[in-house]
Amino acid sequence: MAYKNIHSNFAAGITTITINRPKKLNALNKDTIQELHDAIDVAENDKNTKVVIITGSGEKAFVAGADISEFADFSVKEGGKLAALGQSILFDFIENLSKPVIGAVNGFALGGGLELAMACHFRVASTNAKMGLPETSLGVIPGYGGTQRLPQLIGKGRAMEMIMTAGMIDANQALNYGLINHVVAQEELLPFAEKIAGKIMRNSSVAISKAIKAINANFKDGKDGYNTEIKQFGKCFGTEDFVEGTTAFLEKRKANFPGK
Repeated sequence: MAYKNIHSNFAAGITTITINRPKKLNALNKDTIQELHDAIDVAENDKNTKVVIITGSGEKAFVAGADISEFADFSVKEGGKLAALGQSILFDFIENLSKPVIGAVNGFALGGGLELAMACHFRVASTNAKMGLPETSLGVIPGYGGTQRLPQLIGKGRAMEMIMTAGMIDANQALNYGLINHVVAQEELLPFAEKIAGKIMRNSSVAISKAIKAINANFKDGKDGYNTEIKQFGKCFGTEDFVEGTTAFLEKRKANFPGK
């Protein structure tokens, strides 16, 4: 499938999706959001893809925000529809994907860019990365899940401060806050993300998909995360991966998971 604003590349069980609008610092517009959804959906349904990595092209930006020119003249109704559609087709879609999604943050991740990174299951960043939600400086608030995911990741007080001041934090502060998992030199960013992906791929993809459901349930209204864990734990017992994993352990060998 050909894309205008992104590149999608598959190698050794990993699909790497690169947002490719360098002249716009990889800003998210309507077309890019749809293309990202389509590429991630392909990866989700590709039996050979075990892990997805999302990054930005160039050395300056992961995603430097949304394309403000697209919605500067929107009405109240149009603004609400923009947020609802974006959350549905991309941000919530990524968060609930059955395959692990790693955000490889190279450079600026601002506004919708940070919201995209936060929708990933976890994040690694380059040393030059800078992150923030500057929406209040434009007279609006984060609309792609930022007011929900940021406090989940770094705590209410820190999230309130970041959103109210519209300020940026650097990679080391983001690491200290728990917003990202690792900081590495820019040239090491993708190889490092791929190394983590390799560790993930040694394990049961079926079990990982069930773990994602259980972990996410704890952050959803009306969901009992413990009950979801019990259900997903029980379902594991009916899988080929469980049979292979336990058999391999008892036979003192490495498991060869079928991943079906």
